[in-house]
Amino acid sequence: MSKVLVLNASYEPLNITSWRRAVVLLIKGKAEQVEHTSKYLYAELPLPTVIRLRHYIRVPYKEIALTRRNILQRDGHSCQYCGYSGDDLTLDHVLPRSRGGGESWQNIVTACVRCNIKKGNRTPGEANMILSNPPGKPYSCLYFEVTKYIKSGTHSEWRKYVIGF
Repeated sequence: MSKVLVLNASYEPLNITSWRRAVVLLIKGKAEQVEHTSKYLYAELPLPTVIRLRHYIRVPYKEIALTRRNILQRDGHSCQYCGYSGDDLTLDHVLPRSRGGGESWQNIVTACVRCNIKKGNRTPGEANMILSNPPGKPYSCLYFEVTKYIKSGTHSEWRKYVIGF
């Protein structure tokens, strides 16, 4: 069936779980239903898509690794200048390394080979190239999985509970 977004008591996304686990949490009174589908498990229990825990869970901060795979995933496997989404994608430094640009989430984007060569050793403004999405650091490890469900249209109702959508 479907996946369920689990929110902390403060409405921040914590996890994605199965509908069965979500129903158990609801029945035990450990969570409350925030969003549901039009399908019903019982006459008075609709199938949940978003639940919120009743008690706050403290989650330690976990750093997301700055890797090629994570940058490609953040940028949707497409060039941030022209939108191309093929096999020959590269990573581009928005502010070139030779001009002081470092290795950070805010300075690296996905680019096709053609746009990367066209931009060269310039900034996007100097090259008259516009970034489709400003680069930034994903806020949690859950970001990539939630993004996948939102972009596929499977769980568009999750959008309002996730920062940056």
